[in-house]
Amino acid sequence: MKTTAKHNEQIANMTFSSVYPHYVTKVEKKGRTKAELHQVIEWLTGFDKVALKELIDEKVTFKTFFERATLNPNAHLIKGVICGYRIEEIDNELTQKVRYLDKVVDELAKGRKMEKILRK
Repeated sequence: MKTTAKHNEQIANMTFSSVYPHYVTKVEKKGRTKAELHQVIEWLTGFDKVALKELIDEKVTFKTFFERATLNPNAHLIKGVICGYRIEEIDNELTQKVRYLDKVVDELAKGRKMEKILRK
């Protein structure tokens, strides 16, 4: 699915620190833990708990967040629909990466087994 330039720019300029608390709330409300959230974020981006805290404190944008990330080689296996967009059809690379993150957080909140989320 095509995303608009405005949509892509909005996503690029959003700060990770503004979205992170929503991720935590979403997974904890469904009985998952912050540690599990950190595990899926680390699997996707390579950022451990310490690096995540630094990025949050620095208030980096998603653009900077993913420029610094080392994306998991199996990230391309993340498929499906999130926020009305089919992930594998998103034509903007950064927007697709942000949606990968949204999708794994969503899968965690929905109770999916960790080995499935981590594409093992």
